[in-house]
Amino acid sequence: MATNFLTFWNDTAPRQAILDFVAAVTDETGPQYVPPEERIAVFDNDGTLWCEKPMYIQLDYLLRQLAVQAEENPALREKQPWKAAWEKDFRWLGEVITKHYQGDDHDFKIMLGGILSLSDGLPVEQVEAAAREFIGNARHPTLDIRYRDCIYQPMLELLRYLEENGFTNYIVSGGGRDFMRGFADDLYGVPRQRVIGSTVAYHFAESADGGEILQKAELDVVDDGPGKPIQIWSVIGRRPILAAGNSNGDLPMLAFAGGDSSRALRLLVLHDDPEREFAYTTGAETILRAAQTQHWTIVSMKADFKNVFPI
Repeated sequence: MATNFLTFWNDTAPRQAILDFVAAVTDETGPQYVPPEERIAVFDNDGTLWCEKPMYIQLDYLLRQLAVQAEENPALREKQPWKAAWEKDFRWLGEVITKHYQGDDHDFKIMLGGILSLSDGLPVEQVEAAAREFIGNARHPTLDIRYRDCIYQPMLELLRYLEENGFTNYIVSGGGRDFMRGFADDLYGVPRQRVIGSTVAYHFAESADGGEILQKAELDVVDDGPGKPIQIWSVIGRRPILAAGNSNGDLPMLAFAGGDSSRALRLLVLHDDPEREFAYTTGAETILRAAQTQHWTIVSMKADFKNVFPI
Protein backbone atom coordinates (compact mmCIF):
# COMPACT_ATOMS: atom_id res chain seq x y z
CA MET A 1 0.00 0.00 0.00
CA ALA A 2 2.71 2.48 1.00
CA THR A 3 4.45 2.25 -2.37
CA ASN A 4 1.35 3.59 -4.17
CA PHE A 5 1.21 6.89 -2.32
CA LEU A 6 3.49 9.88 -1.81
CA THR A 7 5.73 8.80 -4.67
CA PHE A 8 7.59 12.13 -4.67
CA TRP A 9 8.74 11.41 -1.11
CA ASN A 10 11.69 9.24 -0.23
CA ASP A 11 10.92 6.16 1.86
CA THR A 12 11.98 7.77 5.13
CA ALA A 13 10.44 8.26 8.57
CA PRO A 14 8.37 11.42 7.77
CA ARG A 15 6.66 9.73 4.82
CA GLN A 16 5.85 6.73 7.00
CA ALA A 17 4.57 9.02 9.77
CA ILE A 18 2.12 10.60 7.31
CA LEU A 19 0.94 7.24 5.99
CA ASP A 20 0.53 5.83 9.51
CA PHE A 21 -1.35 8.89 10.73
CA VAL A 22 -3.78 8.92 7.80
CA ALA A 23 -4.35 5.19 8.16
CA ALA A 24 -5.09 5.58 11.88
CA VAL A 25 -7.56 8.46 11.62
CA THR A 26 -9.46 6.89 8.70
CA ASP A 27 -9.82 3.43 10.26
CA GLU A 28 -13.41 3.31 11.48
CA THR A 29 -12.63 0.37 13.73
CA GLY A 30 -9.57 1.90 15.32
CA PRO A 31 -9.19 3.97 18.51
CA GLN A 32 -7.83 7.04 16.67
CA TYR A 33 -10.64 7.29 14.11
CA VAL A 34 -11.64 10.84 13.17
CA PRO A 35 -14.86 11.45 11.20
CA PRO A 36 -14.38 13.22 7.85
CA GLU A 37 -15.90 16.51 9.01
CA GLU A 38 -13.15 16.78 11.63
CA ARG A 39 -10.26 15.92 9.31
CA ILE A 40 -8.99 19.48 8.94
CA ALA A 41 -5.49 20.08 7.56
CA VAL A 42 -3.86 23.52 7.54
CA PHE A 43 -0.78 24.56 5.57
CA ASP A 44 1.35 27.64 5.69
CA ASN A 45 2.18 28.85 2.18
CA ASP A 46 5.56 30.64 2.00
CA GLY A 47 8.33 28.14 2.64
CA THR A 48 5.85 25.30 3.20
CA LEU A 49 4.02 24.94 -0.12
CA TRP A 50 6.33 27.04 -2.27
CA CYS A 51 9.69 28.80 -2.22
CA GLU A 52 10.17 31.85 0.02
CA LYS A 53 13.78 32.79 -0.70
CA PRO A 54 15.42 35.18 -1.46
CA MET A 55 12.13 36.85 -0.52
CA TYR A 56 8.42 36.10 -0.39
CA ILE A 57 6.89 35.86 -3.85
CA GLN A 58 4.12 38.31 -2.98
CA LEU A 59 6.76 40.69 -1.69
CA ASP A 60 8.53 40.51 -5.05
CA TYR A 61 5.21 41.36 -6.72
CA LEU A 62 4.70 44.39 -4.49
CA LEU A 63 8.30 45.57 -4.70
CA ARG A 64 8.14 45.64 -8.47
CA GLN A 65 5.28 48.11 -8.12
CA LEU A 66 7.31 50.19 -5.66
CA ALA A 67 10.18 50.17 -8.17
CA VAL A 68 7.85 51.60 -10.80
CA GLN A 69 6.95 54.40 -8.40
CA ALA A 70 10.67 55.05 -7.80
CA GLU A 71 11.21 55.16 -11.55
CA GLU A 72 8.56 57.85 -11.85
CA ASN A 73 9.65 59.76 -8.72
CA PRO A 74 13.45 59.85 -8.18
CA ALA A 75 13.03 61.29 -4.67
CA LEU A 76 11.68 57.92 -3.54
CA ARG A 77 14.93 56.17 -4.46
CA GLU A 78 16.55 57.25 -1.20
CA LYS A 79 13.62 56.17 0.98
CA GLN A 80 12.88 52.63 2.14
CA PRO A 81 11.33 50.40 0.95
CA TRP A 82 11.43 52.14 -2.46
CA LYS A 83 15.23 52.26 -2.25
CA ALA A 84 15.53 48.48 -1.83
CA ALA A 85 12.96 47.89 -4.55
CA TRP A 86 14.74 50.23 -6.95
CA GLU A 87 18.20 48.76 -6.24
CA LYS A 88 16.92 45.16 -6.07
CA ASP A 89 18.51 44.90 -2.65
CA PHE A 90 17.37 41.36 -1.81
CA ARG A 91 19.70 41.27 1.19
CA TRP A 92 17.93 44.16 2.94
CA LEU A 93 14.55 42.71 2.11
CA GLY A 94 15.48 39.27 3.37
CA GLU A 95 16.84 40.69 6.60
CA VAL A 96 13.58 42.56 7.19
CA ILE A 97 11.67 39.26 7.23
CA THR A 98 14.35 37.47 9.25
CA LYS A 99 14.36 40.20 11.92
CA HIS A 100 10.55 40.11 11.97
CA TYR A 101 10.59 36.42 12.90
CA GLN A 102 13.23 37.16 15.53
CA GLY A 103 11.02 39.80 17.14
CA ASP A 104 12.48 43.00 15.63
CA ASP A 105 9.81 44.80 13.59
CA HIS A 106 11.45 48.21 13.12
CA ASP A 107 12.30 47.74 9.42
CA PHE A 108 9.23 45.57 8.90
CA LYS A 109 6.98 48.51 9.78
CA ILE A 110 8.89 50.73 7.36
CA MET A 111 8.45 48.18 4.58
CA LEU A 112 4.82 47.64 5.46
CA GLY A 113 4.06 51.34 5.24
CA GLY A 114 5.26 51.47 1.66
CA ILE A 115 3.45 48.30 0.71
CA LEU A 116 0.16 49.41 2.23
CA SER A 117 0.27 52.57 0.14
CA LEU A 118 -0.12 50.35 -2.93
CA SER A 119 -3.44 48.98 -1.69
CA ASP A 120 -5.41 52.17 -1.48
CA GLY A 121 -8.46 52.05 -3.72
CA LEU A 122 -7.67 48.76 -5.47
CA PRO A 123 -10.68 46.56 -6.37
CA VAL A 124 -10.23 43.09 -4.89
CA GLU A 125 -10.95 41.40 -8.23
CA GLN A 126 -8.13 43.43 -9.77
CA VAL A 127 -5.73 42.23 -7.08
CA GLU A 128 -6.65 38.60 -7.76
CA ALA A 129 -6.31 38.99 -11.53
CA ALA A 130 -2.90 40.66 -11.15
CA ALA A 131 -1.75 37.85 -8.85
CA ARG A 132 -2.77 35.20 -11.38
CA GLU A 133 -0.90 36.99 -14.16
CA PHE A 134 2.22 37.54 -12.04
CA ILE A 135 2.46 33.98 -10.74
CA GLY A 136 1.91 32.59 -14.21
CA ASN A 137 4.56 34.67 -15.95
CA ALA A 138 7.13 36.19 -13.56
CA ARG A 139 10.29 34.21 -12.89
CA HIS A 140 12.17 33.47 -9.68
CA PRO A 141 15.25 35.74 -9.51
CA THR A 142 17.81 32.97 -8.84
CA LEU A 143 16.16 29.66 -9.74
CA ASP A 144 15.06 31.08 -13.11
CA ILE A 145 11.78 29.19 -13.23
CA ARG A 146 8.28 30.61 -13.27
CA TYR A 147 6.84 31.31 -9.87
CA ARG A 148 4.00 28.90 -10.57
CA ASP A 149 6.67 26.19 -10.84
CA CYS A 150 8.22 27.07 -7.46
CA ILE A 151 5.70 24.90 -5.61
CA TYR A 152 7.01 21.85 -3.78
CA GLN A 153 5.92 18.72 -5.65
CA PRO A 154 5.89 16.48 -2.54
CA MET A 155 3.65 18.95 -0.66
CA LEU A 156 1.29 19.22 -3.61
CA GLU A 157 1.10 15.43 -3.66
CA LEU A 158 0.38 15.47 0.07
CA LEU A 159 -2.58 17.81 -0.46
CA ARG A 160 -4.08 15.39 -3.00
CA TYR A 161 -3.41 12.37 -0.77
CA LEU A 162 -5.19 13.99 2.15
CA GLU A 163 -8.18 14.93 -0.02
CA GLU A 164 -8.46 11.34 -1.19
CA ASN A 165 -8.69 10.31 2.46
CA GLY A 166 -11.48 12.67 3.43
CA PHE A 167 -9.44 15.65 4.66
CA THR A 168 -10.36 19.27 3.99
CA ASN A 169 -7.28 21.36 3.25
CA TYR A 170 -6.86 25.03 4.11
CA ILE A 171 -4.05 27.48 3.40
CA VAL A 172 -3.27 29.55 6.50
CA SER A 173 -0.62 32.07 5.57
CA GLY A 174 0.82 35.40 6.61
CA GLY A 175 0.52 36.38 2.95
CA GLY A 176 -2.32 38.46 1.61
CA ARG A 177 -5.61 36.62 1.29
CA ASP A 178 -6.72 38.52 -1.82
CA PHE A 179 -3.38 37.82 -3.51
CA MET A 180 -3.49 34.08 -2.74
CA ARG A 181 -7.11 33.76 -3.85
CA GLY A 182 -5.91 34.62 -7.32
CA PHE A 183 -4.05 31.31 -7.76
CA ALA A 184 -4.69 28.93 -4.83
CA ASP A 185 -7.23 26.77 -6.66
CA ASP A 186 -5.18 26.60 -9.85
CA LEU A 187 -1.84 25.84 -8.16
CA TYR A 188 -2.87 23.85 -5.11
CA GLY A 189 -6.44 22.74 -5.71
CA VAL A 190 -7.50 24.70 -2.61
CA PRO A 191 -10.65 26.74 -3.36
CA ARG A 192 -10.79 30.43 -2.50
CA GLN A 193 -13.11 29.98 0.47
CA ARG A 194 -10.41 27.87 2.14
CA VAL A 195 -7.69 30.51 1.88
CA ILE A 196 -6.96 32.21 5.20
CA GLY A 197 -4.47 35.06 5.15
CA SER A 198 -3.63 38.59 6.17
CA THR A 199 -6.09 41.24 5.05
CA VAL A 200 -6.27 44.96 4.61
CA ALA A 201 -9.40 46.93 5.43
CA TYR A 202 -12.12 47.23 2.78
CA HIS A 203 -14.82 49.64 1.78
CA PHE A 204 -17.77 49.21 -0.56
CA ALA A 205 -18.20 51.56 -3.51
CA GLU A 206 -21.72 51.70 -4.91
CA SER A 207 -22.23 51.84 -8.65
CA ALA A 208 -24.90 51.16 -11.26
CA ASP A 209 -23.41 47.73 -12.02
CA GLY A 210 -23.64 46.42 -8.46
CA GLY A 211 -20.68 48.09 -6.82
CA GLU A 212 -17.29 46.71 -5.83
CA ILE A 213 -15.10 46.00 -2.83
CA LEU A 214 -12.04 48.24 -2.64
CA GLN A 215 -8.94 47.81 -0.54
CA LYS A 216 -7.80 50.47 1.91
CA ALA A 217 -4.26 51.31 2.96
CA GLU A 218 -4.92 49.93 6.43
CA LEU A 219 -4.15 46.56 7.97
CA ASP A 220 -7.12 44.55 9.18
CA VAL A 221 -5.85 41.09 10.19
CA VAL A 222 -2.26 39.86 10.38
CA ASP A 223 -2.45 36.10 9.97
CA ASP A 224 0.86 35.22 11.57
CA GLY A 225 2.08 33.87 14.90
CA PRO A 226 -0.78 33.79 17.43
CA GLY A 227 -3.05 35.25 14.77
CA LYS A 228 -3.09 31.92 12.94
CA PRO A 229 -4.97 29.88 15.58
CA ILE A 230 -7.40 32.79 16.02
CA GLN A 231 -8.13 32.92 12.31
CA ILE A 232 -8.41 29.13 12.09
CA TRP A 233 -11.02 29.13 14.83
CA SER A 234 -12.80 32.17 13.39
CA VAL A 235 -13.06 30.76 9.88
CA ILE A 236 -13.17 26.99 10.39
CA GLY A 237 -14.49 26.62 13.92
CA ARG A 238 -12.41 23.49 14.53
CA ARG A 239 -8.89 22.59 15.56
CA PRO A 240 -6.94 21.05 12.70
CA ILE A 241 -5.60 17.55 13.14
CA LEU A 242 -2.76 18.12 10.70
CA ALA A 243 -0.69 21.30 10.46
CA ALA A 244 2.37 22.07 8.34
CA GLY A 245 4.68 25.07 8.56
CA ASN A 246 8.32 26.11 8.37
CA SER A 247 8.96 29.25 10.42
CA ASN A 248 8.60 30.68 13.91
CA GLY A 249 5.37 32.34 12.79
CA ASP A 250 3.86 28.89 12.32
CA LEU A 251 4.64 27.66 15.83
CA PRO A 252 1.27 28.64 17.41
CA MET A 253 -0.60 26.98 14.54
CA LEU A 254 1.26 23.70 14.90
CA ALA A 255 0.87 23.76 18.66
CA PHE A 256 -2.87 24.45 18.28
CA ALA A 257 -3.40 21.37 16.11
CA GLY A 258 -5.16 18.63 18.01
CA GLY A 259 -4.99 20.38 21.39
CA ASP A 260 -4.08 17.83 24.04
CA SER A 261 -5.22 14.99 21.80
CA SER A 262 -2.69 12.56 20.36
CA ARG A 263 -4.68 12.59 17.12
CA ALA A 264 -2.61 15.29 15.42
CA LEU A 265 0.30 15.34 13.00
CA ARG A 266 2.55 18.39 13.02
CA LEU A 267 4.96 18.77 10.08
CA LEU A 268 7.91 21.15 10.09
CA VAL A 269 9.47 21.67 6.66
CA LEU A 270 13.24 22.08 7.14
CA HIS A 271 15.11 23.92 4.41
CA ASP A 272 18.42 22.08 4.25
CA ASP A 273 18.92 21.52 0.52
CA PRO A 274 21.25 24.16 -0.97
CA GLU A 275 21.63 22.19 -4.19
CA ARG A 276 17.98 21.98 -5.18
CA GLU A 277 16.55 24.92 -3.20
CA PHE A 278 18.07 26.78 -0.21
CA ALA A 279 19.53 25.94 3.19
CA TYR A 280 18.58 28.08 6.20
CA THR A 281 17.15 27.92 9.69
CA THR A 282 17.20 31.65 10.42
CA GLY A 283 13.68 32.66 11.37
CA ALA A 284 12.87 29.07 12.31
CA GLU A 285 15.06 28.63 15.38
CA THR A 286 12.22 28.58 17.91
CA ILE A 287 9.92 26.23 16.02
CA LEU A 288 12.82 23.88 15.27
CA ARG A 289 13.62 23.59 18.97
CA ALA A 290 9.95 23.00 19.73
CA ALA A 291 9.71 20.32 17.06
CA GLN A 292 12.78 18.54 18.41
CA THR A 293 11.62 18.77 22.03
CA GLN A 294 8.02 17.73 21.36
CA HIS A 295 8.90 15.09 18.76
CA TRP A 296 6.99 16.65 15.91
CA THR A 297 7.70 15.37 12.41
CA ILE A 298 10.59 17.27 10.83
CA VAL A 299 10.57 17.02 7.05
CA SER A 300 14.04 17.40 5.57
CA MET A 301 13.88 18.70 2.03
CA LYS A 302 17.26 17.11 1.33
CA ALA A 303 16.53 13.69 2.80
CA ASP A 304 12.77 13.31 2.44
CA PHE A 305 11.83 15.01 -0.84
CA LYS A 306 12.54 12.83 -3.88
CA ASN A 307 11.73 15.83 -6.05
CA VAL A 308 11.49 19.46 -4.95
CA PHE A 309 9.88 21.27 -7.88
CA PRO A 310 7.47 19.83 -10.47
CA ILE A 311 9.77 20.53 -13.43
